[in-house]
Amino acid sequence: MTILSSPMSSVVSTSQEVLSPVGFGSCRSPTAGVSGPFGHSEPDFNDNDEAELFSVSWNQDYGCFAAGTSRGFRIYNCDPFKETFRRDLKNGGFGIVEMLFRCNILALVGGKANAQYPPNKVIIWDDHQSRCIGELSFRSDVRAVKLRQDRVVVILEHKIYVYNFMDLKLLHQIETLANPRGLCCLSHHLNTSVLACPGLRRGQVRVEHFGLNMTKLIKAHDSQLSCLTLTMDGLLLATASTRGTLIRIFNTMDGTQLQEVLFQHQIPVF
Repeated sequence: MTILSSPMSSVVSTSQEVLSPVGFGSCRSPTAGVSGPFGHSEPDFNDNDEAELFSVSWNQDYGCFAAGTSRGFRIYNCDPFKETFRRDLKNGGFGIVEMLFRCNILALVGGKANAQYPPNKVIIWDDHQSRCIGELSFRSDVRAVKLRQDRVVVILEHKIYVYNFMDLKLLHQIETLANPRGLCCLSHHLNTSVLACPGLRRGQVRVEHFGLNMTKLIKAHDSQLSCLTLTMDGLLLATASTRGTLIRIFNTMDGTQLQEVLFQHQIPVF
């Protein structure tokens, strides 16, 4: 199935059996036990062939993280710390690897040297079946991808696209200020659906409460945003700016500032 929307929208290609991650018994939700294909094997890895590190990203509960390399991707468990899974490819590596808790579904974006998967295409990968089950193509490079059990969120430099996970139907489009870092975060409780991203003004955060059909604009900083994150339920937001001198915490429902942490020495921002 191929869907071509408006000229500014993405091209969507999916297999006939796009699978919801909720349907996989190994998928770990915030209230589920620790299980999954990434935690069952005890592989013997050979590090004789060095790989260049492209990216590192946490999964949604910070229990493990994924590394995109010039050869493919690797999955690491945090406690105890160990590499639990890797997949090396012959045609290049991945600049973005986004996990969905600990299940077999991943979102992959190729590195610039990847001949098969360019950096303007998101691959929804089912590692249990070792195949692509969906893809999203754009006219510019993808800066980041965020997943939750019912949504796929793709971040470009000036726009964010929100898709339904089940059929990759486009649900929302959000325009942002220039966002080369791909800043965006999601809540991960099933009873809340919150997204936070840069607004259209410097230092502004836009918070979308999709379940409540409510948008809140928060003037978080005077300078450009460098980092933002939500609590699991999406009710609290923490932000930092490129000045690197403080962290602010906000209530996402009404936008009020709850706390400010000031650092005497500037935190370097890369």
